[in-house]
Amino acid sequence: MRRRHLLAAAAGALLAPRTGRAQQARRPVVGFLSISSAAAVGPSLLPAFHRGLGEAGYGEGRNVEIRYVWADGSYDRLAALAGELARQRVDVIVAAGGTIAALASKAATPEIPIVGLAGDDPVRLGLVRSINRPGDNFTGVVQLVVASVGKRVELLRELVPDMSVVAFLDNPRRSNASNQVREMREAARALGLEVALIEASDDDALRSALSAARAGAGGLVIAGDPFFFARHALIVALAAQHALPTVYFFKEFVSAGGLISYGSNLADAFHRIGVYTGAILAGARPAELPMAQQTDKLELAVNLGTARTLRLSVPVSILIQADTVIE
Repeated sequence: MRRRHLLAAAAGALLAPRTGRAQQARRPVVGFLSISSAAAVGPSLLPAFHRGLGEAGYGEGRNVEIRYVWADGSYDRLAALAGELARQRVDVIVAAGGTIAALASKAATPEIPIVGLAGDDPVRLGLVRSINRPGDNFTGVVQLVVASVGKRVELLRELVPDMSVVAFLDNPRRSNASNQVREMREAARALGLEVALIEASDDDALRSALSAARAGAGGLVIAGDPFFFARHALIVALAAQHALPTVYFFKEFVSAGGLISYGSNLADAFHRIGVYTGAILAGARPAELPMAQQTDKLELAVNLGTARTLRLSVPVSILIQADTVIE
């Protein structure tokens, strides 16, 4: 119900008189900033974003220009890319790379409207003043990345009941790294599991980390992180190479051959971002568009083919909860 109200409010803004940038005769420009790559985002997520824009009356090449900039998994490039979009004076910045892209965009400009994703509390991070009335130039979608870590541990324990040590792959460069580590330790402790913390922020470290996880743990939980999503094909391949039961944070990992995932519906988030972007182009102010919270869109996906390869039996208790089952 809340989701319908939020999207209706955003769509309703389209009926308001077009003011500010939207009054300009030139075609408005959207800067699309992602920590990921075109290959990782394009197939399933960009269509969802464009669908949202379309519902708001905008189409790329028809009445809006979109400039895509990709960090290709490099946190170091985000500040410069966000700064370049700000210097170009685009009409809206879409920070589609998680919390780190949102923070980089917010730091780059206090004026240009920003629509983005936040994987942690946006008030605590300084992105908005409140969820319901953001108050500044940022709005978008809050994803429950941290809150769903405990559920991922529980799912992995059901799949690997004799596991005593669980590895947790984290990126120490992420803004909310300590929050997810704390949530992971608490969830593992409740299940009587020991946590082996492994870290990676580049491709070589990823390869070493998954090799270490296989040597000392019965399964692996991947922290919700934009860099890991940008490298999801590599991570899935490494987990398969090491025959390591792994639980992920987005369905896209499972579609690429991963075992199981639990987390926000990323395509739905991109759709909502598209709707909000269109509303702002039509004259709405991000300060008055409530942050959408994806409490209604946590989803479970299972790849039975991967489970068979790993010689794991997927319990009925998991199958009946699953939103997506890949045979």
